[in-house]
Amino acid sequence: MRILHSSARTGIARRTGLAAVATGLLAATALTLPTAEAAAPRTTSATLAQVDQAVLNADVGGTAWHVDKATGKVVVTADSTVSEAGIAKIKKAAGADAGALRIERTAGKFTQLLGPGDAIYGSGYRCSLGFNVVSGGTYYFLTAGHCGNVANTWYTNSAQSTLIGATTGSSFPGNDYALVRYDNASLSHPGGYTAANAYVGEAVKRSGSTTGTRSGSVTALDATVHYSGGGTVRGMIQTNVCAEPGDSGGALYDGTKALGITSGGSGNCSVGGTTFYQPVPEALAKYKVSLY
Repeated sequence: MRILHSSARTGIARRTGLAAVATGLLAATALTLPTAEAAAPRTTSATLAQVDQAVLNADVGGTAWHVDKATGKVVVTADSTVSEAGIAKIKKAAGADAGALRIERTAGKFTQLLGPGDAIYGSGYRCSLGFNVVSGGTYYFLTAGHCGNVANTWYTNSAQSTLIGATTGSSFPGNDYALVRYDNASLSHPGGYTAANAYVGEAVKRSGSTTGTRSGSVTALDATVHYSGGGTVRGMIQTNVCAEPGDSGGALYDGTKALGITSGGSGNCSVGGTTFYQPVPEALAKYKVSLY
């Protein structure tokens, strides 16, 4: 068994052309054979992965990108806030492989919506946001306690340049929940969940920053787990939903019912596995916060 925080880590070609020039001397006629235009070599997956990482390393806000394998390009979409200097920074980061970039523009501004499963970064670790909660007029979110133990401050990006806020409470081992306060007023924090207790056989979904949304069912309640890396947790929800490092802290839910916070497990999303979740109602009661 393992807990599921992670260190965050995450490709490009040269275009070549052939030109032939035929010349004649005096009145001689040049005779040439028709030749097919040489096809540009396809961009390799490794090159695209490198360019993708280069865009990330450029750390230009207001951009979104993806690898388009059909065209062999990393497509970067820049919003209205991105300057020409920002575009130049991205191209410079890609270096000799900048030809594998396709830059597109879009109107408006990309805004962040932190919700269940979104990535959070702190102290060299990546975990996942669980559920947004509130107490009075102050907004927070729940995540895993073993995540809260390793970072006092959390950010939305791996460069740790966009603040989310501070860890205000954390419990692990024994339990596995933590509370983080939103200290950045520019971040939105959508809700829409109500707390509920899971039941055996319940069809559930889990969201995490590594493997996205995965489905399965609850196989046991009140489970105790002793992780091989150290730490025992009790009162956990056991499921057959897969999870991987970095998914820690993410949300377990059934429709709009908030059930659990991802703690850890075994296996992966290639072969399947068993995962465990801290029940949400216990964490809400501990920190005297509410879902909304």
